[in-house]
Amino acid sequence: MYNFIDVEASGFGAGSYPIEVGVAMASGQMHCTLIRPEDDWVHWNEDAAAIHGIPRDILLVKGKSALKVAMLLNEWLDGETVYSDAWGNDSCWLAMLYEEASIRQRFKIDSVVSLMSQQQMAQWHQKKNSVIQNMQLQRHRASSDALILQTTLTELQSQ
Repeated sequence: MYNFIDVEASGFGAGSYPIEVGVAMASGQMHCTLIRPEDDWVHWNEDAAAIHGIPRDILLVKGKSALKVAMLLNEWLDGETVYSDAWGNDSCWLAMLYEEASIRQRFKIDSVVSLMSQQQMAQWHQKKNSVIQNMQLQRHRASSDALILQTTLTELQSQ
């Protein structure tokens, strides 16, 4: 088992920022937290909001500061490697979070691709869709997505 992370964001591309982070740990623990947008984090894309379903006003009320979230991630993942299926995006959003928090990220993020054979990569999307159907999760959220990624890799590696 490996640690997995997923980051939901305010949009896609330039100007977007992290709004939720979820972690599925190799130990079986799961963590998820909303991130309160900083004052200069103003980009909001309705297409992205339609996917994650998190209203911006909920982030303002229930989200934790960038510093608090960065500290929590460091506590949960200290010295570990965490994997993502969207390494390019997730690593950028985490870098933004840690820059805002003015603390050092104490874990490594890597692409799930680094754990797979060519054959497993070819089967990834089909297996992931099967896992989503089998798990019947009701919401597209960061912790659920991290668990889906972790389960998909586990099932591919057990074949």
